[in-house]
Amino acid sequence: MSYTETLAKLGVTLPDAPAPAANYVPAVRSGDLLFVSGQISNGPDGLIKGRLGDDMSVEDGAAAARACAISLLAQVKAACGGDIERLEQVVKLTAFVNCTPEFEDQPKVVNGASDFLVEALGDAGRHARSAVGAILPFGVAVEIEGIFRIK
Repeated sequence: MSYTETLAKLGVTLPDAPAPAANYVPAVRSGDLLFVSGQISNGPDGLIKGRLGDDMSVEDGAAAARACAISLLAQVKAACGGDIERLEQVVKLTAFVNCTPEFEDQPKVVNGASDFLVEALGDAGRHARSAVGAILPFGVAVEIEGIFRIK
């Protein structure tokens, strides 16, 4: 089954790739690697804001991380000329979670992105990863950048 078919089965239509918010590019290709700039948690109703350990649950944070993963795939698709099937593997994610200093469940939040990528892409979605606490722009809950191998 193609990635497009699997995404459709999951009820996910990749949105247009979000435009950069400042003076940078959304993705850079080096050989067969695609480095995608950080994607902030954004859903159909706008930015997904919140601070884990304060006003947001781990489950809500995981949903925000899933939204970041969808934006990452949208950027991959755009960088591949509209063909998400050129994606060979998710290599690495670096995730930033907006949280209080006492919050220690950043990995559980980022599982929202990791689990979605494996569900959508199968073994090609398995990846290395970092998950750290941070203060994020616009008060968003999560930001994730990624490295992808493409054809």
